[in-house]
Amino acid sequence: MQNQNTEILTVLIIGAIIAVFLVLFIVAMVFLYQSRQQRYEKEMVKLKEEFDQELLRSQLEIQEKTLKTISQELHDNVGQMLSVVKLTMASAGIDKQHPAYQTIFESREILNKAILDLGNLTKSLHTDRITQIGLEQAIEFEINTIRRTGLMPIEFTHNKNDSTKILDPQKSIFLFRMFQEILNNTLKHSKATLVNVSINYTKDDIFILAVKDNGVGFNVEEKKDKPSASGGVGLKSMINRAKLISAKFIINSIIGTGTSITITLPLQKETIPKEE
Repeated sequence: MQNQNTEILTVLIIGAIIAVFLVLFIVAMVFLYQSRQQRYEKEMVKLKEEFDQELLRSQLEIQEKTLKTISQELHDNVGQMLSVVKLTMASAGIDKQHPAYQTIFESREILNKAILDLGNLTKSLHTDRITQIGLEQAIEFEINTIRRTGLMPIEFTHNKNDSTKILDPQKSIFLFRMFQEILNNTLKHSKATLVNVSINYTKDDIFILAVKDNGVGFNVEEKKDKPSASGGVGLKSMINRAKLISAKFIINSIIGTGTSITITLPLQKETIPKEE
């Protein structure tokens, strides 16, 4: 009887041990599955981000090529036709006493302004010009164009870059296009009476572009995932643009007070070509 009880106890102990191992095995398998699932989800998120970044990069390259082509076409075709019309009107030789003189004179003034505006537009669109004159001059040119329209007062300040490090030309183009979009959105939606634009190069070789307005402001979180109502670039896309060039895009907005946007970017070492 005692031996039978011992055998039963042994069987129960072995059964309990097997049950414990079975439970541990199931827990381990569940944990392993969850771990793999989490790793898979992280990889999928990473792949999606990489795909989105590459897609955005391709879109921006296509956009720059398109803008360059449009700029060249405007300059070579529309600009030349306007110039021909201007020369034709100038050679008309109508006397000041002629009834049509005032109308022709005003038309020539309008034509001159159209040619000037077209020239400014082609300069703003052309990628090569941005890299030739530099980011600061390109931004200042854009600001002066807005100032001449009288749409909005804009203050512009910048310190000189005495650093041994410089802005990469390709990154300058990205920054300029982002600035154009910021300025365009400010003009359309902010209802601001003053805009402050500043460019600073810090002592620790950081480039800072800041745009601040005293407009109506908006809810950043609500706008972040929404595209621009006018079909422009949404905040999320602009943040992704900044990531492409390893820049930080910081936006703060208070309803009724205004909006401030800051883009910071580490400068790269200037490469000096070796003498052959």
